[in-house]
Amino acid sequence: MRFSDLDRSSWEENHQFYDTCLLPFTGLTGLESPPEMTAALERLRDLLDLIEKPFQGRIVTYPAVQYIGTGYIGLINEICRNVKSSGFQYVIVVTADSKAADQENFESDLVLTLHDISASQNRGVNPTVGERILQMWKDVK
Repeated sequence: MRFSDLDRSSWEENHQFYDTCLLPFTGLTGLESPPEMTAALERLRDLLDLIEKPFQGRIVTYPAVQYIGTGYIGLINEICRNVKSSGFQYVIVVTADSKAADQENFESDLVLTLHDISASQNRGVNPTVGERILQMWKDVK
């Protein structure tokens, strides 16, 4: 579910069921041409669809962090901490840009990249990715 799909009353009534936040990370540099930016955003959108649909009812997708640059890891870490302090138990950073995911020091509980996800719409979510999300939920911190 997208953050914008929840109004105040539905959030207050159902927030306890949403324990996981998806934080999309586009990884743009600003050097991309408009068609390259469009392609990156479409890849991220498609990737999110493969995760959101199978886990609807438990995951809320937040607005994307669009650009990579000096200090972006600190920004993503701060967002992860803030999201958890606002009530989410888990944060998953999702990116279609594998270079952006090379950093292992996100304070998220899981980082999923385009390489983790099957492009096959027939399979929905790649079994490995589904298992990784389910394992994250099972792990006690």
